[in-house]
Amino acid sequence: MVFWILAAMALYLVNVYMAGLMLFARIGPVAYSGPRDSLPEPGVYRARTLKAAANFAENLPVFLGLGLLALVVNGADLSLATLGAEIFVLSRIVYIAVYIAGVPLVRSVIFTFGLIGMGMMAWALV
Repeated sequence: MVFWILAAMALYLVNVYMAGLMLFARIGPVAYSGPRDSLPEPGVYRARTLKAAANFAENLPVFLGLGLLALVVNGADLSLATLGAEIFVLSRIVYIAVYIAGVPLVRSVIFTFGLIGMGMMAWALV
C-alpha cells in the first residue's frame, strides 16, 4: 500500500510539473523565473494538462485518506485495499495521457476505473 500511496503522490507531481514545463517551453526561462504577472493563454495541451491536474487534486485526498486508513484500521482487508490503490494509480496514468490527447469517452471510462479502485479501498475498510 505504501508503494501505491507514494506512486500516486509522485504521479500527481509529474502531472503538475508537466504543465509547468509546457509553460517554460512557451515563455522561456527569463519570463518563467519572473513573477509571471501576465501569462499567455495556456494552449490546448497545457489547458488539458492543468485540468487533469485539477481533477487529480480533487481525487488525491480521498485516495490518500482511504490508503492511510487501510494501513491503520484493524481488520481492514489490506490486499483488497492495495489492489484498489493499484487500479487507481494505473488508471490515473492512462487518464492523464488520454485527457491530454483529448479522447472524451475513453477518458470517462478510465476515470470510472479509478473510482472503482477507490471503492475497493473503501470496501476493504468495512
